[in-house]
Amino acid sequence: VQLVESGGGLVQAGGSLRLSCVASVSIFSINVMGWYRQAPGKQRELVASITGGGSTNYADSVKGRFTISRDIAKNTVYLQMNSLKPEDTAVYLCNAYVYVVDYWGQGTQVTVSS
Repeated sequence: VQLVESGGGLVQAGGSLRLSCVASVSIFSINVMGWYRQAPGKQRELVASITGGGSTNYADSVKGRFTISRDIAKNTVYLQMNSLKPEDTAVYLCNAYVYVVDYWGQGTQVTVSS
């Protein structure tokens, strides 16, 4: 499974970005897809995830601001990020959990200026 992210960039606090992750296989067959982030000197953390059945899960720090969604026909998962804060600055990575194997994208940088 190959994952390609896009949509990162530099944005001012309060702004919005939409990340996209295109998978090389049908995402309907993927158990769970998620977005993680890793800031310098910090551990990688789960931001949001969506199961094959469409159930979603969010980190407390992004609830009400971020929305994960998918377009099965396009094999794409999105992360809509609103009301961005400087503490959201990180490399955002797309993840696909297929049976017992984790697949990762290369990551996309999100920088939020104050």
